[in-house]
Amino acid sequence: MAAALPQSSLVVSKAHAQSEDGFQSFLNGLRGRAEREGISRATLDRVLPTLTYNARVIELDRAQPGGAPNAPIPAFAPYKARHVDAARINRGRAKYQQLRPQLARIEQETGVPEAIMVAIYGHETNYGAYTGNFDLLRALASLAYEGRRRELFTAEFLAALKMIDQGVPRSRLVGSWAGATGYPQFLPSVYVRLAKDGDGDGFKDIWSSEPDALASIANYFVNAGWRPNVPWGVAVSVPVGLNRSAIASKTSAPRCPRVHDRHSQWKTIAEWRALGITPIGAPVPRDNELASLLEPDGVGQTAYLLTTNYRAILDYNCSNFYALSVGLLADQVSR
Repeated sequence: MAAALPQSSLVVSKAHAQSEDGFQSFLNGLRGRAEREGISRATLDRVLPTLTYNARVIELDRAQPGGAPNAPIPAFAPYKARHVDAARINRGRAKYQQLRPQLARIEQETGVPEAIMVAIYGHETNYGAYTGNFDLLRALASLAYEGRRRELFTAEFLAALKMIDQGVPRSRLVGSWAGATGYPQFLPSVYVRLAKDGDGDGFKDIWSSEPDALASIANYFVNAGWRPNVPWGVAVSVPVGLNRSAIASKTSAPRCPRVHDRHSQWKTIAEWRALGITPIGAPVPRDNELASLLEPDGVGQTAYLLTTNYRAILDYNCSNFYALSVGLLADQVSR
């Protein structure tokens, strides 16, 4: 005779069954929208019955930092030490040399610097070393069902189904628990809009073709407004007596305002020089180039003058620490 299950196990099993029932009902309810968006019935019939609820991705999503408005912002220096370290720089330089023919061609076509493409590749997946192993469709469907960001994840789930309709094998759709996939860690909607065939074989393979992944990264930056021949920014020294209240930004960004609120007003490089701000890095943007000032570690530490191309990096991942590290890694890789 089998032993009786503990009461706690019965509660968990019941909750799981309820979640699974609700999940399947949610998926069935998406069929009409999916068909209206052009997703084939064949894909829906082939994929939807294979999906089950993934409680683990919900746990991971709920464990993310909330980013409360008054939460203290940590120092940038420790993040930089982890993400612009000797190992990542050296691997980036090796990739840079290995892929120079493809990188040079893509830069000529798009204006996006070779080193920026490599730095994104390095930051997102450590040059392809880790791209995630979650079943993308299962993860996205579970996140959509959970409901905290239902429309976002529903749209990404449907975009992943569109990828299958476009010929992407189901086996390729693996990645992070939040739905990012491939060497560039594109969300499905980004893949559908911006992925490129960089090697000319007729397939946009961001999972195993580095030329495709790099061409796709470059296309993302073109779409985000990257301006050719303009540095992303430069490290600077700020005089102790700078009147920071006089240069504070008076606007609020509609997207991730906490990130943009740390930036000053826009001034030309020449105007910043006139205020005593001295570049200590290279390359230095032209004197007539507009830039904002960011002091990520506070007064008395290394600061940065940042051009509109820095905002293009923020479009990829809206984090000052991420964008600064991409720019700094790119500078190191190209040396």
